[in-house]
Amino acid sequence: MHLDWPLLLAAAFGAGVLNAIAGGGSFLTFPALVFTGVPAIAANATSAVAVSPGYLGSAMGFKAELAALPRARLLQEGLVCAAGGLAGAALLLVTPAKLFSAIVPWLLLFATALFAAGPGLLRCRAQGAASPAHAHPAARLLGLLVVAVYGGYFNGGLGILLMALYTVSGEPSLNTANALKNLNSLVLSLLSVAAFSWAGAIQWPQALVMAMAATAGGFWGARLARRLPVAVVRAVVTGTGLVMAGLFFARG
Repeated sequence: MHLDWPLLLAAAFGAGVLNAIAGGGSFLTFPALVFTGVPAIAANATSAVAVSPGYLGSAMGFKAELAALPRARLLQEGLVCAAGGLAGAALLLVTPAKLFSAIVPWLLLFATALFAAGPGLLRCRAQGAASPAHAHPAARLLGLLVVAVYGGYFNGGLGILLMALYTVSGEPSLNTANALKNLNSLVLSLLSVAAFSWAGAIQWPQALVMAMAATAGGFWGARLARRLPVAVVRAVVTGTGLVMAGLFFARG
């Protein structure tokens, strides 16, 4: 249809803006691809490519925090996320298309609930910052693996899950948690995208054009973030997630 490309460009640009301000961009890119006729599994893979450039820019914004962490920890967590991202991508690729289409609305609802719960999780972190209860490193890595598998399978709500993981595992610095979230999102995203590409699941024309639009949206969104109340943006993203989930339920 002649309106497909304008819709995809608008969705990707909007996703870049949302991700720069509060996250939730995949609530726009994934449904837009499905509504323009891309099969659900290919739409999920293509959406992952479209939003992945933002992770690199976000990670570079926390270079100081990452440099202060032990390299052994970064390597260890990076390997776990790489393995989880590949496992999640492989799980998606072997999931029957009808089954994935059936669970998409539930995944969108889950991601929306995570996004809505984000501020509460951060408040809990702030209240417990004085005497955080540190999780055992093995427990943190196991949790990270589970989150990475989810991220490789379905990207929606990944950042919130990672922030929640570092919150409950006792990370005392919000900036450090953000730095690790962005770096690990980048790692698992790159590996899952590589798996999707190898399997031929990505619609590359849409992916590349949407990635450029999302990057432009992220640049503009970073400026807008200084002026727009985050609470308003979060409400819009949450409402968008609920509407999109409702539309997928209606589609059967």
